[in-house]
This record gives sequence, C-alpha cells and structure tokens, in this order.
Amino acid sequence: MKAVCQICMHHCSLEPGQTGFCRARKNEAGTIVCDNYGQVTSLALDPIEKKPLRMFYPGSMILSVGSYGCNLRCPFCQNYEISMTGRKETHAVYLSPEDLAAEAIAYKGEGNIGVAYTYNEPLVGWEYVRDTARLVRKAGMKNVVVTNGMASMEVLEELLPWTDAMNIDLKGFSEAYYAGLSGSFQAVKDGIAKASQACHVELTTLIVPGENDDAALMEEEARWIASLDKAIPLHVTRFFPRYQKKNVKETDVQTVCFLAEKAKKYLDYVFIGNC
Repeated sequence: MKAVCQICMHHCSLEPGQTGFCRARKNEAGTIVCDNYGQVTSLALDPIEKKPLRMFYPGSMILSVGSYGCNLRCPFCQNYEISMTGRKETHAVYLSPEDLAAEAIAYKGEGNIGVAYTYNEPLVGWEYVRDTARLVRKAGMKNVVVTNGMASMEVLEELLPWTDAMNIDLKGFSEAYYAGLSGSFQAVKDGIAKASQACHVELTTLIVPGENDDAALMEEEARWIASLDKAIPLHVTRFFPRYQKKNVKETDVQTVCFLAEKAKKYLDYVFIGNC
C-alpha cells in the first residue's frame, strides 16, 4: 500500500518499492524504511574545523562518515557524487553502528573525539545516526551532525539528546531562495531554533555570486540569528564552481569579507571560509 514519509517537508507519498525525493528512503511493503542504513560511501579522519566548527573542541580531529542521498537540490553541491545519487549509482560499504563506533574509539590515539555525520545529508538516514550516536556517547565520545536542517521536529527530538554539536547550512535568507533549492525556509529556521536550545550550533552560509550576496539580506539573516543568540557562530563562505555551477565565477574575496562585516554588526562570532 502507499505510504507517506514524514521525515521532512517533502512528505513523499510512495508506492511499494518506490524511493523518495531524497533517494535514501523507500516504501517497503507499506512501511517507509531507511534504504541507506549503514551504507557508507565516505570515511575520513578530519580536523574539526573542516566541518566547519570553530568553537567546538578546536584543534581536535573527528571521524567523518557519509552515505548517499539528500532532500535538497543545490546546483552548487560540493558532494554531488554521493548526495545526488541513490543505492544503484553509489559504491557503498555496509558498516554497522557497532563497527563505526569501534572505528571512532580506535582513532582516539590520533586525537579523535567522536563521529561527524556529514558529506551527504545525514538526516535522511537519521536512524543510523541515532543508533551509532548512542554507542559513541556510551564510549564517552562526541557526536557532530553536519546538516541542511531539513528535518521534521520529530526527527530532531530523536537525535538531539545524542548530539553534541551541529553545523547547519543556512543557505540564504528568503523563501524564494530556498524554493529554488527544493527546500523550505521555515523548516531550516525552525530546525536552527530547536537545535540551538539543545546543543552547540554553528551556521554556514555559502555566498554564491548574484544569488545570495545581497548585503541587506545578510544583515537580516544576522539579526535573526542574534534574536536566537548573538553568540551563535556564523561561517560566511566563499563559493567555488562545482556541479551545475561550473561556469559561475568563484565569489570575490572582498564580497565575502564585506558580507562578514555586515554580519559582525549583530553577531559575536563571524568566520570567513574558503578565502
């Protein structure tokens, strides 16, 4: 029978065997299941600053894991090879939550503090994040989620008790911009507000020339963040040509710095990235 996926704003109505917009969830005999559970496409020990997190255990390393699938369609995606694909197009290896937690523990001697769920959109496979995060927390280590924030409140309520830090993409500051990415402006704002009350949160805005580089919108964004907490760090990041935006020139460094200065009028911590 047909079933509706409830994990994000798309609410995909799926026939048996059909996969959702995110390519990571499907209808299996009338039940929505996580099709990418434990399917690992990327595993690397990264500096925490690469997530990017600048104010959460700076100088440490974190074991970063990714799967496949995403519930947005950003034409500038940096990891499109895995985020814009499904099981059939992706070379993945199954890694159980127990095995991933054991890997994290094994890297402690190299400065590893835990696991970061990243690279693709981790919340489309939130069950794997939850199951692994419980084991990582039990081992006395940290859980970091790098996300676009496009998840239901129910998903966040399941994950936040096990999450120590998040970096959430705030891709622009208008409904129209999010509509162009097949997303929801309200959903990301709601997610940021909820997460910021439960764990350490940093935000990232990638500045794409001619699309979200308006100074007035950056000030509006910074004012809104400050209304939650002016101590929430914001990363203002330079765009480089990628995926469907390969013929768009990279963002001018001066533009990134100018917008960061606008944000600093309202926020305590603003960082420049990719410059």
